[in-house]
Amino acid sequence: MTTIDLSGRTAIVTGASRGIGLAAAQAIAAAGGNVVLTSRSQDSADAAAAQVDGNALGVAAHAVDEDAARRCIDLTLEKFGSVDILVNNAGTNPAYGPVIGQDHARFSKTFDVNLWAPILWTSLATGAWMGEHGGSVINTASIGGLGFEANLGLYNASKAALIHLTKQMALELSPKIRVNSVAPGVVRTRLAAALWQEHENLLNEQTPLNRIGEPEDIASAIVFLASDAASWMTGETMVIDGGQRLGDATMFRGGSADA
Repeated sequence: MTTIDLSGRTAIVTGASRGIGLAAAQAIAAAGGNVVLTSRSQDSADAAAAQVDGNALGVAAHAVDEDAARRCIDLTLEKFGSVDILVNNAGTNPAYGPVIGQDHARFSKTFDVNLWAPILWTSLATGAWMGEHGGSVINTASIGGLGFEANLGLYNASKAALIHLTKQMALELSPKIRVNSVAPGVVRTRLAAALWQEHENLLNEQTPLNRIGEPEDIASAIVFLASDAASWMTGETMVIDGGQRLGDATMFRGGSADA
């Protein structure tokens, strides 16, 4: 198997001030890559970059701000000379409840950040560097985009669309640019806190691998997809969920092979 070595490559990670984005930036740097971390404010971007052991730069850039995105890519090229990896990680979920109970403002914010931003950043990175030199794009989707659950319909619809878009862009940008996505299960992040914070022990029991995810679990998959180890993968969505999509593990435990 190809050793995961990102030396000499540069990654931009959107929404990298905490959680999966920060863990991904740290993992890319640990593999030898340069990393640019974005956040809505310069202070939070700088604070995130300070938590990375390696070559890291924090840049203030709201995910849907085109001027800020262009500036971020320009700064990346100026400092590191390339944009080889793009991790479209920024996400939001202001819409909780039934789909028909949401207003247009919540719909727009959800789809702008979760769907339009990956299109915007991929387009800009392609035009500035990847279109000529090649690269790897990784989108942060969700297992919610592969199924249905109460009160998260709008968010899950945006992630289902992102999974579809991953395949579409993989075709459109081939053969130079690979486009894949990760679909995390319930991970210990602030965005997902409502899904685990009040009942983590129960969720652990129900999960086949007996724990919720940590940001580092997803970061490891992102590094793999960014690397040459995944050089023949594009248009794929990698599920990392501890087996949560399989169902409630407590219903299968307690027996033995000899019973």
